[in-house]
Amino acid sequence: MSTKAGLRPWLSATRCMRRSQLSVLQHRRNVFTSSDEPFPLQSPDDWQLLQDRRIRFKMLVDLFSKHGSNVTRDNTFQPHHQLHRPLAASEATLSALIAAGAHFGHAKSLLNPNFMPYAYGVRAGITIIDLDSTLPLLRRAANLTRAVVARDGTVVFVGTRPDLRAVVRKAAERIGSQAFHVGERWLPGTLTNKLQLFGSDVSRGQRVTPDLVIFLNPLANIHAIRECAIQHIPTIGIIDSNVDPRVVMYAIPANDESPRAAELIAGVLSIAGREGRVLRDQEEQNKELRSPRYMRTQ
Repeated sequence: MSTKAGLRPWLSATRCMRRSQLSVLQHRRNVFTSSDEPFPLQSPDDWQLLQDRRIRFKMLVDLFSKHGSNVTRDNTFQPHHQLHRPLAASEATLSALIAAGAHFGHAKSLLNPNFMPYAYGVRAGITIIDLDSTLPLLRRAANLTRAVVARDGTVVFVGTRPDLRAVVRKAAERIGSQAFHVGERWLPGTLTNKLQLFGSDVSRGQRVTPDLVIFLNPLANIHAIRECAIQHIPTIGIIDSNVDPRVVMYAIPANDESPRAAELIAGVLSIAGREGRVLRDQEEQNKELRSPRYMRTQ
């Protein structure tokens, strides 16, 4: 009992000290304007000093921010840019193809002998595609697409995998009324049996046969490529290391299983088609300005 009686004054004093410390801390917290400031504001001079420090800090930020990095979300690579903001053929680079994974082929054992000119080598049992050959072939295909659309031709984008449906739809919408897309399944006989499939009125009154067909996964649509060959329709295709490049007229050696590579290649070709549509519109305007009827009205 004597021990407890001796501890009671000490415990009560400790409680009083804790309460006083909490009150002091609360007072300091209320006096400080923010947790970042190292001193309390006790006079108007302190407030003036705080304002001067903030002004000097802002001047330093404005001065050195001009010399820092200007990298933002808009001017750097983002995965969705290839689908919504594709590159033009002149802007396509090897780094963009590498970032899209276009250089990965299939296993070495699946290498097609006719693909050897487009193979760079083998790494960890995987065939590496030579992108130095891919880039000029991609630009050649873009020039073909631009020329076809500029001459009032129609283009069909074919990508029958689920991850390619949005790609072919975006590419066709980017060109306009002269482009179409097939994202579900190519119906057999679309080109070779069009009278039975579309009817005589549609086959004779509308343009059913396209002027160019672009395949994003040609191996799964080999029957469609065969129909295009029968109808003498030029074809462009993404050719992987396990595919014979001769199955299409204009081969683009790249990884056909990469959605990003398909987005990049389809985007480049669709931008070229849109440029061809602009050239066609300008040519029609020039013809209208040179027409005799326009000259009489002037």
